[in-house]
Amino acid sequence: MEIYNHPTFQMACQQFDQVADILDIPHDDRDRLKYPKRSLIVSLPIHRDDGSTQVFSGYRVQHHLTLGPTKGGLRFHPDVCLGEVAALAMWMSWKCALCGLPYGGAKGGIACDPGKLSITELERLTRRYTQEMIPFIGPQVDVMAPDLGTNPQVMAWIMDTYSVHVGNSVPGIVTGKPVGLGGSLGRREATGRGVGYLVNRATDTIGLDIGKATAAIQGFGNVGSITALSLARYGVKIIAVTDAFGGIHNADGLNLWELEKYVAVNRSVVGFPGADSITNEELLELPCDILVPAALERQITKENAGKLKCRILAEGANGPTTPEADAILAQRPEIFLIPDVLCNAGGVVVSYFEWVQDLQSFFWGETEVVDKLFRILETAFTQTVSLSRKQKISMRMAALSLGVRRVQEAKRTRGLFP
Repeated sequence: MEIYNHPTFQMACQQFDQVADILDIPHDDRDRLKYPKRSLIVSLPIHRDDGSTQVFSGYRVQHHLTLGPTKGGLRFHPDVCLGEVAALAMWMSWKCALCGLPYGGAKGGIACDPGKLSITELERLTRRYTQEMIPFIGPQVDVMAPDLGTNPQVMAWIMDTYSVHVGNSVPGIVTGKPVGLGGSLGRREATGRGVGYLVNRATDTIGLDIGKATAAIQGFGNVGSITALSLARYGVKIIAVTDAFGGIHNADGLNLWELEKYVAVNRSVVGFPGADSITNEELLELPCDILVPAALERQITKENAGKLKCRILAEGANGPTTPEADAILAQRPEIFLIPDVLCNAGGVVVSYFEWVQDLQSFFWGETEVVDKLFRILETAFTQTVSLSRKQKISMRMAALSLGVRRVQEAKRTRGLFP
């Protein structure tokens, strides 16, 4: 479909086509599984603080509703477009199915630079977007969550706008909310904690002593920073991190506690005392045991895939590795891949927990949340490793195969409405 023409969507389709061949999915079923069920583009005019009016573009893609409501984040970023959002929605479908969650995938976004908008402008934009989405969202239809450029405050505005429209409080309309509004303990840390847990399991799998391991992390936002702290608790030495502005490197290890305080003040890791400067590109080729791309899509390409010097590649971001790079990594058995649909699934798993808690108005302690999270990730990891070894396919193809097969079977069981 030409409306989704974008490199990231083409990449997601390439991955699906490879999995469809492995699973021998009939060609009549492939387009139904691949293409989104519903896509929406909206114009979002708002008043700027200076009195002018500006129109932004908003998007929401719901990939499938076969297993339950759709679930997926909302991102604010200048480069957001329909094709990118559609790819992320597709990946979310396979991620949810892999983890056994009763969701289809979704994704949304607004093409804007949140750093150039005041807090009042962000609120107007969020509420306008929510108003336009109301016919297509709901606790049993489509549930949003934070993503790049959004946070619990944005989720609170969405919840309030929807609740005012229906006339009563509906906390289940979004996840990733502040805890005081029905959010779940442990939700903010969930993705990074999940990455840390799965890296620890991967070190067991390949026989690497995690207490002597080093790690480099591309992206020091919510996912990257929590991943760093989680790995540090396992004894990993964090030797390099980057963000959108640049990065830092110290072969003796970075002081994460001081780095957290520095970033809170300076809004970037750049210039952190006692570390050398490093670019995002240089970080990917740095000698380390664990490499965590936790930034944007398509960072590991055919140009640099052969230059990676890690033992474990843990994809904290969505779609950081292109299919061309995957082909190169397939010839490098010394690198153990934890694919994105598994590696960063902790966020949607705890979002599911939050949704369940909101629906039943009964909330869990953080220990219970983390325990349940690790149980689900353990099951998904074990099944993926087992299938990869049994069929001699990559970890990515194994994880996607499990997710795609479950959606395919659900669609076949439900049938096709006339």
